[in-house]
Amino acid sequence: MKVSLNWVKQYLDFELPPIDELVERIGVQLGAVEEVENLGQKYQGVRIVKVVACEKLENSDHLNKCLVDDGGKVQGVERNEQGLVQVLTGAPNVRTGMIAVWLPPGVAVPESVGAGKEPFVLESRPLRGAMSHGMLASPRELALGDLHEGILDLTDETVTPSNLQLEPGADFAEVYSLNDYIIDIENKMFTHRPDCFGQLGVAREIAGIFGQPFTSPENYLALSKPETGSGLELSIANEIPEMVPRFMAVAMKNITVKPSPFWLQVELYRVGAKPISNIVDVTNYIMQLTSQPMHAYDYDKVASGQLGVRPARNGEKLALLNGRIIELNDADMVITDGTKPIGLGGVMGGSETEVSAETKNIILECGTFDMYTLRRTSMRHGLFTDAVTRFNKGQSPLQNPHVLQMAIGHVQTLAGGAIASATVDDNHTEGRTSVFRPVPVSAEFVNTRLGFTLGANDMATLLNNVEFDTLISEDDSAITVTAPFWRTDIETREDVVEEVGRLYGFDKLPLELPKRSIKPAAKDPVLELKRTVRSVLAKAGANEVLTYSFVHGDLLGKSGQNPDKAFRVGNALSPDLQYYRLSVTPSLLDKVHMNIKAGYDEFALFEIGKSHGKSQLDENGLPREYERVALVYTAADKRAAEFAGAPYYAARHYLESLLLACGVWQDCALIPATEADWDGHAFFSEVVRPFDPARSAVIFDGKRILGVVGEYTAATRRALKLPAYSAGFEFGLNLISQHRQAYTYQALPRFPKVTQDITLKVAANLPYDQLFTLLQAELTRLQPNQTRLSLQPLDIFQRAEVNTLKQVTFRLEIANYEKTLQAAEVNQLLDAVARAAHDRLGAERI
Repeated sequence: MKVSLNWVKQYLDFELPPIDELVERIGVQLGAVEEVENLGQKYQGVRIVKVVACEKLENSDHLNKCLVDDGGKVQGVERNEQGLVQVLTGAPNVRTGMIAVWLPPGVAVPESVGAGKEPFVLESRPLRGAMSHGMLASPRELALGDLHEGILDLTDETVTPSNLQLEPGADFAEVYSLNDYIIDIENKMFTHRPDCFGQLGVAREIAGIFGQPFTSPENYLALSKPETGSGLELSIANEIPEMVPRFMAVAMKNITVKPSPFWLQVELYRVGAKPISNIVDVTNYIMQLTSQPMHAYDYDKVASGQLGVRPARNGEKLALLNGRIIELNDADMVITDGTKPIGLGGVMGGSETEVSAETKNIILECGTFDMYTLRRTSMRHGLFTDAVTRFNKGQSPLQNPHVLQMAIGHVQTLAGGAIASATVDDNHTEGRTSVFRPVPVSAEFVNTRLGFTLGANDMATLLNNVEFDTLISEDDSAITVTAPFWRTDIETREDVVEEVGRLYGFDKLPLELPKRSIKPAAKDPVLELKRTVRSVLAKAGANEVLTYSFVHGDLLGKSGQNPDKAFRVGNALSPDLQYYRLSVTPSLLDKVHMNIKAGYDEFALFEIGKSHGKSQLDENGLPREYERVALVYTAADKRAAEFAGAPYYAARHYLESLLLACGVWQDCALIPATEADWDGHAFFSEVVRPFDPARSAVIFDGKRILGVVGEYTAATRRALKLPAYSAGFEFGLNLISQHRQAYTYQALPRFPKVTQDITLKVAANLPYDQLFTLLQAELTRLQPNQTRLSLQPLDIFQRAEVNTLKQVTFRLEIANYEKTLQAAEVNQLLDAVARAAHDRLGAERI
């Protein structure tokens, strides 16, 4: 964003500091400064003169001998008796009485002054036998245009905006404000500040950071009742108000299109814009001033007298002002004449309705376009205009009538004509005067975050300086902040904090280290559970893998799952990643055969991953995401021949070790999958599809199913080429975490522990779990105070000749925190436990 310091000064009523200090303050409180150009260096010594006499030079067919009046301002140059200076020029438009620009001897041609250039310094020298002292300059030699066929003619340019008369000898740079500094501020610094893409907005911010009150020009701030004219019909049809919240236009007649006055051309050149004609220059000038882009159409080329706003139709073509013809699609916003596109909304106008020298009637348009849609359009077509730069920051629709009012006034002044229609306003801003609602905030809230000690009055002053409205509480403890209509970034209390901090100066923040507690941060329970899962399974010899959450539909089918219950990806990364997986197990099973082929004859793989399914949606109709842990254990046939027992028990051993380490095993039970109640478990019913119900169990917490452990169906093993000795488990990590109990530290007793075994003879068909649960419960009930005990299984023995009974041996370890236990005390405890086992299960102690 190029900022003209002289342009900015027009709106300030206080003296700015030297340029170095100003740039430093801008860099600290407004935006990073990329470059500073001393424009005045180019125009040192350049003077405005009057051509008093002009005649053809003898012995030349193109040179003219001119006598110019510089008011005697330039010293050390040869003059005639009347004090006039002789200058030779070949310009065809030179004439007596002309006001021109003179480059005296010793002055560098402005066009040759700049980075990497060698300045061309003029001198007095003879041409065809006559002396020429310097030269009369063309716009190109002044670096203010491309015209080189004639010298710059200022004859009809009598007054500039600063009301300096074009007197002979006047300093050209001073008259046209070219004794200027151009400050280039990085665009990215203003990403959330579209108002700062105008000279007016930057002037306001400079006033704010220097603690000075700023007042916008009356013709911008105050809205007068829109003038209404007649003679031209004009209407608007807005089909996309959600993307174009405001669209305004007015028709003007009897316009004279011609070059802009030179002062306006200079204003545009200073900030990097190229003058075209008075009408186009007005729209660009207003944009450079207020940051709001505008566009002018030749009314007579808009056949219907109607401007439409709608999505483009696929395949439509549009010829743009830059000569390109683009093909549109329905993601583009276009301006139409009621039928066909005549402009790409917010980007560039079309060539068919371009304002030209023959134009007599115009339409001035001022709209607000959705920045996200416009940004995509700009990228798609490779169009990066000044309008795009400003619109894709999010312009305020409340600024449009103010901008249009200014534009009408400038057109009337520079091009004549009159308003020929009503000002049409398609407004969907609901009569608001500010983009967001007023924001209440306490002084304490602001000071706590900034480290300042400002009162509400102090904060209000800072905000009032940049034209905020503020209401201060009676006790000076809080303010209610209402942003002006051009601001689109003040929505929350934090926005007010940022604004106060920037205006007051972040460099004034106290240089104190923040106070922080050294108490360790609380650990995330989910992350800790994942860490435990990884640690336990890795120690048990399992290998963690990370697979895609997307799978091929064939893999779901081979695992027994229904692809219709999985979400299909509309734009898959590859044909192998069509569906979001219903569970993690199929992803693991897909990796078994390749590892067996690679020579690994026994291994366990596990993964912590996510799954989705159509049967589980949240209250918003969106898929629920489940975190799951799955493991598969397998052994090749030769290796499996060395093992006794079914693979189910190997997978169950992994599961028990994991749930025990996670502190949830005590709340869970395993029940046969064939006996499970699947009512209310529609999603989980797909999870268990790969598992054989007759050789699997579900993890049950007494209320719901948490997971499954078991062997795989024969169909799954065949389809995925799994060894017969394969089993695994899968459970929901989020469900397990709800049962997890926090571990607490318990000191070990100082006194020695006592170890005793107990053997019970029970019926052979009595489940071990039932016996162990009974003994554990009785020991807990009868446990003496201040003791620590544990019960572990030691042995299960059954005689070959007696198949109706078995012997189960347990080992009890117990210690007291206050004394050394005697064997008799432990015997009494075991006797009581044995009696309970006898009474309830018919167990006999051996």
